[in-house]
Amino acid sequence: MRKIDDSLSVAGQIRPEDVPAIAAQGVTMIVNNRPDGEEFGQPSAAEIEAAADSAGIAYRHIPVAGGFSADQVAAMGEALGSAEEPVLAFCRSGTRSTFLWALARAEAGDNGAEIIRKAAEAGYDLTPIANFLSR
Repeated sequence: MRKIDDSLSVAGQIRPEDVPAIAAQGVTMIVNNRPDGEEFGQPSAAEIEAAADSAGIAYRHIPVAGGFSADQVAAMGEALGSAEEPVLAFCRSGTRSTFLWALARAEAGDNGAEIIRKAAEAGYDLTPIANFLSR
C-alpha cells in the first residue's frame, strides 16, 4: 500500500486473504477500481466484498477500464466523502485508483498542484491528467 494522504492509500490487486491485515491497519473502506475478469486469476469483486464484509470494512466497486467517466469520478468522490478514514483503493497497479482519486478531489475543489504533489510523493505521475486538475 502506498499512502497518498491521511485519508487514502492505494495498492495493486489485493486478494480476499489480504483483507484481515488491511483491516488491522485501520482501513475502514476498500474501493475496488478493477473490472471483473480484467486478468486471469484475479479475484472477483464479490470475493473481495465478502472478505471486506467479514472484516467489518465498507466496500465499493467502481470499475474503470479505458478512461474515466464523470459518473466514475462522482462515485469515487461520494465513496471518499462517505467513508471514515482511511480508505484503501486498488486496481492492477494503483495508478487508476490514484488518477480517479485525483479527479474526484479536483472536482471537490482541492488544489491541483497539491493533488499532483501528494501523488508524486507516493510514486505516481499525474502528468497525463494534469490539465483536468486545475479548475
